[in-house]
Amino acid sequence: MASVLPDLDDLWIPLVDEPIGSIVDRVLQDDPALAARVETPRRILAFKTFAYIRTGLLLGQLLFDHDIPEYDGSESWIDALLREPAHRQAIEREVRAVAEEVAASPEYADEEPIGPDDDARQRFRVFAREHLDRSG
Repeated sequence: MASVLPDLDDLWIPLVDEPIGSIVDRVLQDDPALAARVETPRRILAFKTFAYIRTGLLLGQLLFDHDIPEYDGSESWIDALLREPAHRQAIEREVRAVAEEVAASPEYADEEPIGPDDDARQRFRVFAREHLDRSG
């Protein structure tokens, strides 16, 4: 009997590329301080996993609870739902809640963030200014 389940690689890529991934990424881009709280490798994995799941569940609940116009090919049902500011805010609250829960988890307390810390960034800015002043 042939397997009816798709290959796991086939499932992962669409999650990242589809609207849910874009919604989650947009919330992080709009709130750099929140993004900084989940920027360790394990926090990113936990955050994105749970944010995608909870965003998907909330979108499904919103679809069930609210009428949307008949599909005319111009936008997805998610876009139709997110035109409503209250729905967009509910999704943003959910994504932020996931980030806060992951950031507060003691399981990740001693992990170092990805990338340079503030002191390293400041040292680079000083170096870059000096280098640009000498060359220009």
